[in-house]
Amino acid sequence: MQVTANGIRLEVEDHGSPQGEPLLLVMGLGMQLLGWHDDLVALLVGRGFRVIRFDNRDIGLSQGFEQGGTPNLVLDSLRYAFGMGVKSPYTLADMAADAIGILDALDIESAHVCGASMGGMIAQRVAARYPERVKSLTLMMTTSGARRLPGASLKVQRAMISRPKDQQLATIVEHYVDLYGLIGSPAYPPGKDYLRERFTRAIRRAYRPAGTARQMVAIAADGDRTPLLGTLRPPTHVIHGAVDPLVPVAAGRDLGGRIPGATLDVVDGMGHDLPKELWPRFAAGIAGAAARA
Repeated sequence: MQVTANGIRLEVEDHGSPQGEPLLLVMGLGMQLLGWHDDLVALLVGRGFRVIRFDNRDIGLSQGFEQGGTPNLVLDSLRYAFGMGVKSPYTLADMAADAIGILDALDIESAHVCGASMGGMIAQRVAARYPERVKSLTLMMTTSGARRLPGASLKVQRAMISRPKDQQLATIVEHYVDLYGLIGSPAYPPGKDYLRERFTRAIRRAYRPAGTARQMVAIAADGDRTPLLGTLRPPTHVIHGAVDPLVPVAAGRDLGGRIPGATLDVVDGMGHDLPKELWPRFAAGIAGAAARA
């Protein structure tokens, strides 16, 4: 369904009993709500949550920001690397306001919030700016954005800003299969056929690379959220892969050490994805944080 949130149109799905504990799932860079697999959503519903997943602005079936133009990612990457300002057509704070707008549209006073990767960055903004709306916080494979933390290798950085060779469906799918082969979990390889099925479904639903680029510069423009971390008050659980090649595990340890009372789950063999073998562990972590609320 489409809702108007923060003055824009966002695609939202609402799963489970209306009487369940509201759980807002915030997905990462360029990923649609499908990034939260149906079976993981069902697992969370089975734990008593009312699960809300949505397409972030500029992605999937939500409102686009084509008027913001298509960023030059190579140039913006250089500007970021040299500590120069990066301009973005919207901010992660705007995207945090989108998330709160969804709760408003659904008449939900407060919710448990779980964000993955960029979604975890947005979730930090949500919890800092709207503390009364957040019951608990789960941050998955994400970072404060501090420059002192190690970053992705040059190989991974190049892969993140690369584009498919052409616009044929099969070419686009293989591009993303190769990317996830690079950043995914070595201990939990999903298999290329599984990835092809997932990406084919997602790309047929919506393919918006310019939106992904605009989200990427929004991340770069957001800067260091470290000053926010000590102010976060919801019970917080941090989940991070021990071998994450995109957001190294030092970022997860940093979050766990700086957020008051946070618990930390470093997962051996996990990279920058959500392997199905780990869904019960993720669900237990989210539920554990919720139980502390």
